[in-house]
Amino acid sequence: MTEPEDRCRLVLIVPDDADADRQAKLLAEALSGGDVASVMLPQYDLDDQAFQKRAEVLVSIIQDAGAAAIISGDSRVAGRAKADGLHLAGSLEELGEAIEKFTPKLIVGAGGASERHTALEIGELRPDYIFFGRFDGDIKPEAHPKNVALAEWWASMIEIPCIVMGGSDAESVVVAAESGAEFVALRTAVFAHPEGPAAAVARANALLDEKAPRFED
Repeated sequence: MTEPEDRCRLVLIVPDDADADRQAKLLAEALSGGDVASVMLPQYDLDDQAFQKRAEVLVSIIQDAGAAAIISGDSRVAGRAKADGLHLAGSLEELGEAIEKFTPKLIVGAGGASERHTALEIGELRPDYIFFGRFDGDIKPEAHPKNVALAEWWASMIEIPCIVMGGSDAESVVVAAESGAEFVALRTAVFAHPEGPAAAVARANALLDEKAPRFED
């Protein structure tokens, strides 16, 4: 699989699912559909032990497909599951401590940037990426205009890569990519797609291949 390094790439967010086997099957299907840079694994309502058990299975599936596995919120689970990274959306203090402790062994990224001032405070800590939006923010077909605007502002002036949350329709990747963001995150658009997750990833990548602006070297 070739990686389109010169354009916006996909990040997947695994949806909540009480059925671990079904969740793993859908994830494997999604990853078979084409290029995916990384996959975010939120804990949802699982207790720590159950989350670790679930993460160990999913991390293996993600890494076997050539993507990076990012655990949301729990550095212990990230370590035990041998994930590639850690996503934090809490306090600046927590983020700073994690960056100091785990970089460069783990990718350490940050959410919670709902406006410019907070984003700049996060940027001063030098995370590996910043995430604009919420994991469950794909409630409309299109990406939220506020998140797209933040990504456009950020990408125009800051070198730290950004991820912008897409909408519930795979077509939303186009506007997200046009912001200049390095990555667009999808959840419902992939895992609830009527033709299945693989078809959704293939469609999103085809749109990005055709319409996403190319990055300069």
